[in-house]
Amino acid sequence: MYEITVLRMPADFEGEVVATLISRRTGSRRAVLYIHGFTDYFFQDHLAEHYLAQGIDFYALDLRKYGRSLLPHQTRGLIKSITDYFPEIDEAVRIIRQDHDELTVNAHSTGGLTAALWADRVRGRGLVDGLVLNSPFFDLNVPVPLRLAADVLRGPLSYSVRALPLGVSMAYGYSLHRDHGGEWDYDLEMKPHGGFAVHAMWLAAIRRAQRRLHGGLAIDVPVLVLSSSTGLRVRDFVPEARSADIVLDPRQIARWAPCLGPHVTCVRVQDGVHDLVLSAEPVRKQVFAEVDRWMSAYISYQGNENSP
Repeated sequence: MYEITVLRMPADFEGEVVATLISRRTGSRRAVLYIHGFTDYFFQDHLAEHYLAQGIDFYALDLRKYGRSLLPHQTRGLIKSITDYFPEIDEAVRIIRQDHDELTVNAHSTGGLTAALWADRVRGRGLVDGLVLNSPFFDLNVPVPLRLAADVLRGPLSYSVRALPLGVSMAYGYSLHRDHGGEWDYDLEMKPHGGFAVHAMWLAAIRRAQRRLHGGLAIDVPVLVLSSSTGLRVRDFVPEARSADIVLDPRQIARWAPCLGPHVTCVRVQDGVHDLVLSAEPVRKQVFAEVDRWMSAYISYQGNENSP
């Protein structure tokens, strides 16, 4: 059974803002905080179960304007800056740290980009012990003309709430959901097959964050960067979508991972999909094994003799 805590944040340009902290605890002094990606929310119960089985308390954050935190007056996922998410991450970490001596942040896709910049901002404060980044959104996986168009979204254009005419692809959703032969059952209101609309303001915020990362961060804790071994660019569903990342380019992830800081481990997972823990069972077992091995080497808390 999960415990739900609503985090009330200062209002933004659309009005009232909340985030939602979801948790399952066993009394451990170790904890993981999961942060989701774009067009997403926490539903990966098997991820929570895995950490709990390792003796690690599990927390997940539905960020503002996503999932359990979306309010009727809000535009899905719309932010002016990646830093808009920092207050709810700060508050979640404050709550977790009251009862835990060790914290690892496990973040996916856009959440991985956000977590990296957040960890860079709080370096030296002892708030986080490590990062596990699952297919982090370090660059745009789009043709050059669209990349150039994204990079002119500066000045007044960067604050436009206009939705961009990028079209809709159902391929990733179809590859995952049980309604279309996938393995997973999740709320299609919270995570629709066609994704959320991409607004100019959101895209400009993402590009600013990516440029900041490309310039080099100084994260002072170990970082594990996981990605698929294979990228595939498709708009319509094909069977190969169930064994490749069809959202991001793993080569870009590998290129920019060294910019995070001095202690970065990169692992490429054969046949992994974009959210690696939603891959086929043999693949996600490998993902969990890689995470466990890395955490045992770099993160395991030694201060409590009863801790794993």
